[in-house]
Order: sequence, then C-alpha cells, then structure tokens
Amino acid sequence: MQIIHHGAYDGVTGSCHQLVWKKDAGSADQSLLVDCGTFQGNDAKKHPNPEIEFSLKGIECLLLTHVHIDHAGRLPYLLGAGFDKPIFCSEPSAKLLPMVMEDALKIGFTRSKKLIGKFLHQIKRMLRPLPYHQWKDIPGGAKVRLLPAGHVLGSTIFEVELPDGKRVVFSGDIGAGTNPLLNPPVSPQRADVLVLESTYGDRLHPPKTDRQAELEKIVRHTLGNGGVTIIPAFSLGRTQALLYELNGIFERVEKSDDRSLLKQVDVIVDSPLASRFTSLYKEMKQHWGEEAQFLMETDDQPLVFENLTTVGSHTEHKSTLDYLDQKKLPAVVIAGSGMCTGGRVMNYLKRFIGDPRTDIVFAGYQASGTPGHFISRGSDWVRLDGKKHTIHAAVHQLTGYSAHGDQADLIRFVEEMESRPGEIRLVHGEYGPKRTLGKLLTEKGYKVFNPNKSR
Repeated sequence: MQIIHHGAYDGVTGSCHQLVWKKDAGSADQSLLVDCGTFQGNDAKKHPNPEIEFSLKGIECLLLTHVHIDHAGRLPYLLGAGFDKPIFCSEPSAKLLPMVMEDALKIGFTRSKKLIGKFLHQIKRMLRPLPYHQWKDIPGGAKVRLLPAGHVLGSTIFEVELPDGKRVVFSGDIGAGTNPLLNPPVSPQRADVLVLESTYGDRLHPPKTDRQAELEKIVRHTLGNGGVTIIPAFSLGRTQALLYELNGIFERVEKSDDRSLLKQVDVIVDSPLASRFTSLYKEMKQHWGEEAQFLMETDDQPLVFENLTTVGSHTEHKSTLDYLDQKKLPAVVIAGSGMCTGGRVMNYLKRFIGDPRTDIVFAGYQASGTPGHFISRGSDWVRLDGKKHTIHAAVHQLTGYSAHGDQADLIRFVEEMESRPGEIRLVHGEYGPKRTLGKLLTEKGYKVFNPNKSR
C-alpha cells in the first residue's frame, strides 16, 4: 500500500491524494484519488500549472470529501485528462457539486453554455452519492464508509478498507463542531494510516459564545455609526452560517433595545452563487445539525429574515454599491470571494476600505499571498486589482467562525478513535501549524510524519 500526495502536502490548498494497492499478490496496481483541488495564494505560485501531471493509469475512482474549490476545483482538468470513472461522495455533495463546477467553469474555462452543459452532464453521470455510516463496495476490491466531517454541508471523512483488511482514513477538512447547521465530526473506529488535515494545528479558536458576542459587538457598532460592515465569505458554508447567526443577533438586539430593526439596517448577500447555495441548504434540512433542527420547530426560515436582501445581476450589484455610498442605512454586506482573490467583494473593498466607519470582518482562513491575508494581518494598505488602497477601515478576525477545527479539535478527533491509528500523516497545513500539531501528537505517543510528495 502506498499513498502519493499530489497536492496539499506542503501547503493548505490543492488537496489531491492517491491511494495505491494490489488487489492480490501478482496483480497490477489499483488506486483511487481523494479530491482534486485548486491551488490558491502562495500555493498557486509553487504550482502554477493546473493541468494534471500524474498518470491516470489504474485509478479506479475518486472520493470527494466536499465541494470547496481547493478540494474539487481541478475536476475539469481531471476529466480533460481522460478521467471517466465513478466519483463517490455524500448525497448533499452530489447536489452541490454541479453548481460549484458551473461557477468554476464560467470563471476559469468558458462562458459557452453548450460546453458547460456537456461537462455538467458528464459529471452528473459519474457521481455516485452514498449515505453516511454504511460500508459500500468500490472498484478494485476495496470498500468505503462515509462519516460526517462537520466542515460544510456534505463534508465527509472517508474510511477505505483494502482487500487485505488494512484501513486508510482520509479526514478531508475537519470542522469545529460548533456550526449549528452541521452534524459534528465523527471519529473512525481505527486506521492503519490516518491522513489528517492540520490547517489550524497551532492555534485554538475562541468559544462559540465569544464569537457570537464579537460579531454582535461589530453589528451594534455598525448600527451606531451608520457604516458598512463587509464580510468576505465563501459562498458555500460560511455565508449560511453567518446568516443563521445574524438572524439570532438581530432578534437579541431588538429584544434588548425594545425596538424593531425593520427598515433600520440592510443585510445584503451579494453573491448569486451564495443565494443558490442557501436555497439548496434549505432544501436539505434533513442533513442539518441538532440545534438548527430544534430551531426549525419555532422558526421555519432561520436563513431568511426581514432585513435580508439578495443581489443577483451585475446591474443590481452596481446600484447596491451606489446606494450604500449614499449612506441611507447602516449595512452588513456578505460577498465572495472569501479570501478577496476576486468576485464582488473586491468592489465593496475598493469603495469603502478607506472609510474609518467601515468594518471588515474575516470569518475564515486567509491563505498566504491573498489580498485577504494582507488586510487581515494589519497592513496599512493593500493592492486590489493592481491598484494600491490605503486601509482606514477597522479589521476584525473572527477565527471562531472558521469551518476548520482548531488544534484541540484535531487532537480530540484522533483521541476519540476506538483504536490508536498505526500512523498519522499530516497534510493540508502550512509548515508552522503542521510542525506544532505533529510535535503534540508525537508527545502523546502517536507515530507522525509530514509527508513528502510521495511516500
């Protein structure tokens, strides 16, 4: 058995791992892929060519942990290289993936509806959605079981059992277990090899109550000064979690201040893709976490509230910018992209980043080399679309909203396994977090190493 890491072995993005085994003695190699994601930020500078450079010979299928672009974004290149095998994923991921792929194709490949339609037809034909917690046979004599990862709707931990009984577990991205819209991560029973993410392996997130209090403090500040709060957010996952929490915050503000906020503040989701994802989230309520399920008993629309406006067309986007510029009402704007590498959030930043009444809230990981990273680390200026902008806005980093678990969550995930893993391979992390987490796990008696590309 061999694991080859084609991405996210020396950085956070570009996740792509290949598991190789022999079905029986003397037979040819069998293998599968786990994810095929896009490189972003500094990782993209190290890996500028998105084309598939490894051989597809013997690869029987692909396991997709979730549909975020750094795990699924190179699928068009994979299919372009000739891959035409089953793609196994969770049932929510199977519904979300075509939408993600359509958006990725429009941005990076083609605007041709015919070509996009052809690709989406092929993807849908290859998808094999599986339920959680059930072992299923896959090509090559292996079998897989899906466990909830708690990272984003549909995110999955894959247990892979090979014909010789050895078990390899791919964690994908592990959530913190604090998102009410998601079921928390479930640790596997055992693993001969555990491939574990390490994004936040060197830090701890604040408690859930602290993150809510901090966001509420920023919202109250916006209500008081009539400014604009800009939240760069990923269309899938973060946007829906923020809407859920903003709904609760506005209810608390109205109750504590004994006033209605109707027509007193604008909450704007300026991302057609995020709006479509939110609609799909509402359609898949059966996959939500317990807290959200409980709230559904009293509030059948926890992602929709009175002050919410969604922006669709580019014309609406431009008019919304002008409307906010006139400062008619305080506003909270959620727009993509989450790392400020493009998308509509760029226009909000360019328009309002120089205004001291503006608050910029980062609620997720900012990869090194991205504009979001420059802004979040406290820089005096940032270059947006080639032009230098001085930052007078207040900048906030709410790590408690991260979709990734912190150091304690990752260690807990390992310790809650029924049997200690034979070996842990740390991926999906920068050097510092990976090294810190590896040291802690080693001190606890686990066998850990940071993989090179092939091992």
